[in-house]
Amino acid sequence: MHHEPVARLRALRSVELRTPALTRAADFYTEVWGLEVVESDRDVVWLRGSGTEHHALSLQYAERNGLGRISFAVATPAEIDEAARRLLARGIVPVAGPGPLNQVGGGYGLRFTDPEGRLIELSANVFAVAPRGRDNAVPVGVTHTVLNTADIDASVDFYTSVLGMRVSDWSEHQMAFLRCNTDHHCIAFNQAEWASLNHVAYEMTSIDHFMRGLGRLRHHGITPHWGPGRHGPGNNTFSYFTDPAGLVCEYTSEVDQIIEDAWIARTWRRTPELSDLWGTAGAPSAEIRSHMAGEPDPGPLARIQEASI
Repeated sequence: MHHEPVARLRALRSVELRTPALTRAADFYTEVWGLEVVESDRDVVWLRGSGTEHHALSLQYAERNGLGRISFAVATPAEIDEAARRLLARGIVPVAGPGPLNQVGGGYGLRFTDPEGRLIELSANVFAVAPRGRDNAVPVGVTHTVLNTADIDASVDFYTSVLGMRVSDWSEHQMAFLRCNTDHHCIAFNQAEWASLNHVAYEMTSIDHFMRGLGRLRHHGITPHWGPGRHGPGNNTFSYFTDPAGLVCEYTSEVDQIIEDAWIARTWRRTPELSDLWGTAGAPSAEIRSHMAGEPDPGPLARIQEASI
């Protein structure tokens, strides 16, 4: 039986990180990284970039590092309702919604889990925010997240068939880059021993903003674990750092823009000159590789279930 994708995703809106270092992480992402607090309470902090999204990042207190939810924009509430029907037709029961999202930022949406327990949110009609100038070297918002997976083929199949993403490129059979709009990728999967967060990437307005952002981090005594450089797949600039809990964050700019009818996916070899076209970054350190591998993450709902047993 052929199923249509559940919705047309317009963009990656935001990522939620679970962290035991909530206060230090909030300080880092505001004072050093360049985001701005929208709202906060005892256990959660919501932060925005200079773009139009109500928030790009939410930080939630947890006993150990992990990925909370990944939120994608859908155009209308009617599409959210239709997505719920299509999920149920596939035997996927939403864990919340469809309905009004009782959260900071509002909106109408639903949430469900992927086969490895990641929590996915689709939302429409979220609150608008006042414009923020883009002159400063601060992130516009989140542009992609890389996820470690124990089964890259099953993950790619789910995100393409259920969520309607398209494969832009492969990096051998180690990484797959998936898009939901003209950006080369909003999600990438990395074949690994377990499911976990690899990193979250934040878009800088231009390569000049990107370099000035690195300058601001250097001013705070923070130098990249890997970068600056320019990746082959996606052609985007990169520079990787770790936050106070050891989760990996990236500044990036100039990601390839895809013309849907003209793009042909390629498979890139995993060689130093293709991982970094500039040749400036060198090899990623053992330390950043370890942070990118993370700890096995059963997903936020698995932790709730564990706690209630």
